[in-house]
Amino acid sequence: MTAAEYIELPSDGRWRELIDGVVVVNEPRVDHGLVFMSLSYALLHWINQGLNRGYLLPPVDVDIDEQNVFAPDISWVSHLRSARERLPGLPGICIEIRSPSTWRYDVGTKLVHYRDAGLAELWLVDSVAETVIVHWRSRPGVLDFDVSVELHGDDKLTSPQLPGFALRVADIFKNIP
Repeated sequence: MTAAEYIELPSDGRWRELIDGVVVVNEPRVDHGLVFMSLSYALLHWINQGLNRGYLLPPVDVDIDEQNVFAPDISWVSHLRSARERLPGLPGICIEIRSPSTWRYDVGTKLVHYRDAGLAELWLVDSVAETVIVHWRSRPGVLDFDVSVELHGDDKLTSPQLPGFALRVADIFKNIP
């Protein structure tokens, strides 16, 4: 299936993406939701503490190429022209949270496509290992994610795009029973 065909599909209320021309359905579990809420709360708190700090988005279609339309669990964009249109390009940050049915795509195929499309920063949040792997480009024009770090426990999750944002990694997972 092409991206154009995928975009024309009627909504059926399920979380889905187009990965290498195949529709992949994901039904997140409770731990996914708890991590989603922790990250969303921390990022929204940071956004609301200043001016012009961008927008946090729940899963929305991100056009990657003719065979891939991803729906990152959380996206951060620095600006929006309209809340009613599709995203005009890549978000500044895409965040993927581990789900049993899609993690292999997140750390494999999707990572490669995000990189090749020019995404500036990708957070891979592993609720099983309680780690966050962050990939980013050290400067504009770099062709690869040339910086990668794995964070856990008391490490601070930060971003060059979010000045002053810092979240202790253990706090992302503290509400998972």
